[in-house]
Amino acid sequence: MTTDTPDDASHQRGTLHRSFLVMRALAAHQTEGVRVTHLAKEIGLTQATTHRLLQGLIQEGMVEQDQVHKLYRLSLDLFSLAAQAGAVSDLRSLARPVLLRLCASLNDTVILMVRSGFDAVCLDRIEGQFPIRTFTGDIGGRVALGVGQGSLVILANLPEAEREEVLRFNLPRMQHYNVYDEVYMRTEIDKAHRQGYTAKNSGLLEGMAGLAVPVFDRSGQVVAALSIGTHTARLSDERLPIVRDMLLREARALSAQVNPFDPTLRHPMHALSTGDRTRSM
Repeated sequence: MTTDTPDDASHQRGTLHRSFLVMRALAAHQTEGVRVTHLAKEIGLTQATTHRLLQGLIQEGMVEQDQVHKLYRLSLDLFSLAAQAGAVSDLRSLARPVLLRLCASLNDTVILMVRSGFDAVCLDRIEGQFPIRTFTGDIGGRVALGVGQGSLVILANLPEAEREEVLRFNLPRMQHYNVYDEVYMRTEIDKAHRQGYTAKNSGLLEGMAGLAVPVFDRSGQVVAALSIGTHTARLSDERLPIVRDMLLREARALSAQVNPFDPTLRHPMHALSTGDRTRSM
């Protein structure tokens, strides 16, 4: 049996630290890739040391090199590993206790919306004491991004270029509502982004009111929304700030736990069918 000397252990820690320096720097150049000379200069190591670390990471399958242009990137194997880790605590499972707490405190229906391409899907829902109507209906219901409070607050927090593409595609889909023209949508989006939430005390569904806040992943990308659906009388000027603060507090705590590689964020409908089967067993 062999044991590492203090010098060996210190060397191993140093190598591990430098390897993570390399991977973090590569992540910033994932789209275009980076040459070893530029990478070495960026992280403050010699070109020889950087090259040696890169070769070790390639052997472990964490980094790949484009043989034509000699550019380095993080490998697909690394992203696959991250995706497997993300499957341990999916968004729906993480959010379930949040929905239960909010419903118990507010007595209103609480809804978790998640983005799915140009749409938003109702990923989970806890019914309150007061029957309501929503655009998505039950769990699994789908609506164009921008329709309804939860969907709108997701759209408002997308990166600008992405938001513009969604608007271009979705505005024609909203025409049958007779109120979602471009001026109205842009005004509501700006308001939701500025406030950090969106609320409507009267809208297309007569007598219905709602309030929604965004949920982000740990990288800061918006992925979902927490919202309540209730009766107009229950979202008064006095009660609205209380509801808003409760949702914002829960959304911040939830956002800190959401893994960007959670498969639920890419395949919400699959997560719904899998989750329903698990709960029925």
